[in-house]
Amino acid sequence: MACARVPLDEQQVTEPGPLGREHTLPALHPARKEERCFVPYKSPPEDGSPAEVEEFLERAKFITEDLEWLLALPHDKFWCQVVFDESLQRCLDSYLHLAPRGLDLSTLPSSPAVADTQRSVHRAVFLTFLRMATHKESKDNFITPAVFGEIIYDNFLFDIPKILDLCVLFGKGNSQLLHKMIENIFTQQPSYYSDLDETVPTVLQVFDTILDKCGLYCEGATAMEPMKLSAHKQPTAMTMSQQELVDLILYLCDSTTTIHAFLDIFPAACSGFHSNGFLSRLTSFYETAVPDLEKALRKRNFDDKGLQEDLWKRLSHSCRKMVETAHLLLHHTCLQPILEGGENMLAFAEELLSHFTSFLTEKRFLTDYDEQFPIADDVSLLQQALPVIDETRTSYLLQGVESAWDSVGRQKPQVQHKVPSAYQGSGAAAASAGFKLQEARGPGGGGEGEESLRGAEAMLDVPRIGNNGAVCSVSGAELESLLTCIRDLLPDLGEGFLLACLQEYNYNSELVINNILEDRLAPNLDKLDRAMPRPVKEDLPDVLNVRSNVFDDDEFDVFRRDQVDMSRIWKGRRKGEGAREMLNDKQHIAEQRARYQAYETVVDEVIIEPGESAATYGLDDYDDEYDDTYDMNQVGANDLDGDSLLNRRPFTVPQVLRKANKPEEDEEGEDEEEEDPIPNNVNRDQFVQDPALLRERAEARRATMQQRKGFRPPPRPSNVVGQPKGQGQTTETFLDRRKKEANKSRVSNHNRRSMADRKRNKGMIPS
Repeated sequence: MACARVPLDEQQVTEPGPLGREHTLPALHPARKEERCFVPYKSPPEDGSPAEVEEFLERAKFITEDLEWLLALPHDKFWCQVVFDESLQRCLDSYLHLAPRGLDLSTLPSSPAVADTQRSVHRAVFLTFLRMATHKESKDNFITPAVFGEIIYDNFLFDIPKILDLCVLFGKGNSQLLHKMIENIFTQQPSYYSDLDETVPTVLQVFDTILDKCGLYCEGATAMEPMKLSAHKQPTAMTMSQQELVDLILYLCDSTTTIHAFLDIFPAACSGFHSNGFLSRLTSFYETAVPDLEKALRKRNFDDKGLQEDLWKRLSHSCRKMVETAHLLLHHTCLQPILEGGENMLAFAEELLSHFTSFLTEKRFLTDYDEQFPIADDVSLLQQALPVIDETRTSYLLQGVESAWDSVGRQKPQVQHKVPSAYQGSGAAAASAGFKLQEARGPGGGGEGEESLRGAEAMLDVPRIGNNGAVCSVSGAELESLLTCIRDLLPDLGEGFLLACLQEYNYNSELVINNILEDRLAPNLDKLDRAMPRPVKEDLPDVLNVRSNVFDDDEFDVFRRDQVDMSRIWKGRRKGEGAREMLNDKQHIAEQRARYQAYETVVDEVIIEPGESAATYGLDDYDDEYDDTYDMNQVGANDLDGDSLLNRRPFTVPQVLRKANKPEEDEEGEDEEEEDPIPNNVNRDQFVQDPALLRERAEARRATMQQRKGFRPPPRPSNVVGQPKGQGQTTETFLDRRKKEANKSRVSNHNRRSMADRKRNKGMIPS
């Protein structure tokens, strides 16, 4: 019994030697390794030719059988094979390198045999790595933790690239197991943390390589906005070959998906990425490279439109993963400490606001980030957790976000998610709620076809809340799919119990299955009957009982009357004599005639008989139709009695006719002089007309002009001087002063300028 409790690294075994003599060896020894050759993995063929498909099926069958044999070995034999069999490591490494990723599965042959074989190999490889990452399988089979860390580190059973590939390949549907596996690796061997810090600059080199290939990067621009190179020095996304563009986008898609999967499954690595300035480099790369690549995909001519659509899909997937990666870094390095209620909450809040402020210059990235994770929700969460946050700073930040949407020419979505006040200042509750992205959202842990949580709600993992405060459930088809998925694994559970579990865990089927199997359900779910059926859907209240209609309770209200006179209801068009009689019946017209006769009050002409008075008919009353427009006009009253045709201007002989009567001696220039007018017989002796008479005529003309329509009297003289100060001013003076003040600038220099223009036009001023 005591020997069974010894760890594997301290055990000794006795085996027969070559000459039949027994000798003692350590349990982990190369001599105990079985001779078996593990063939490398090759990806499924894309063209689907029969020969290549058959080769793939045969190779995959060998790999599956070998790995199943390996998994069936005892604990000591398994570790001897893993540590000392190099062909096994080459086989596992080849699968990590060549296995199709999430977006690559759509390009594989649609053969059911290929798909089933690929799933078998996938499962066997994952179980092998899972057992390799477990140092204690049972009470009897275990390895000392320190020795386990040395074994996996010194023999390169795990390294950072392998862990990244494991996350992107097996993250979908296995995130909980992968998290425990990677956490155990880093816990038992802390040297992996230093390796991770050394790996981050290599990951950043991916961005530099892509920028360099696109002609957007030059030396010295790593921490600043990249400087665009000249087109003749280096090819750009528009000028490079089509194959280079395809390889570049595939490289970007694979890199961003892998980084996001690793940080999502193992959040403890976010601090290492954050400390190396990964976030600032990521946003700068996004702002520079994404628009250039999108432009190249839109404007380049592709012979294969399917290839163009696939590249656009991969580029969009990369953009989404970069935004989600930035959100993961911000959450786990800044927001999570605030939710946990640590000591330096204010410092973390200042750092988060600083990052958001730095996003304001990266307008394309900012709008994409705000669309997926609204910054207003994050700011609202900060204000609830820390009321001392500067309101001016947050207002400036939110205004900058709105300005970024306007600058890129896009309309911001109006749907905003409300942060529940229950999490205000509750660090423990928020920490227990945790942070989780939906796992079943597409290839590589991505989200396609399913709506993801955004903003502060994604941080807190709280249910989606509608405008009325009610919890928003998933659609009926999605709910049935979730129930079917769970019942396939756990058929003994009732649908009612599963519905309660889904509602408790925000409709995450993986989390429900995991908690049920590990018996870690919430206390309120443990009290429920696990065979509880689905509750019967409540009937909605009768609409007829709450409606309000103008036809309620009339003789044809079939909703409230059991008996209706059907003889009064006609269906279709009436036929026969009865219908003709009804149409010919004009009695209703006669009934209405008396009513309208009462309105006949207009009398055109009244004949007054002898002996009758006009007052009898009210003829002396005021006539509303009388036209009194010209009653106040004194027509001809101002004309003088002597003003007749005789007082007109004296007749003058035309000059043309006068020249014929001139004597011939007036040829020296006196021809231009006009002949004196012939005096009027009446006013012959009048040398100058009477001034008083001229004034009266002018007054009469002015009076006549005032009576004409459209006449505008001369303006009243302006009086801006007014009375002496202290005696008050009249209304006219006040209005004149205000008019002068409003219009004094209208003619300030215009007269001087127009006078200069007139002089210049006449040649008085040389141009």
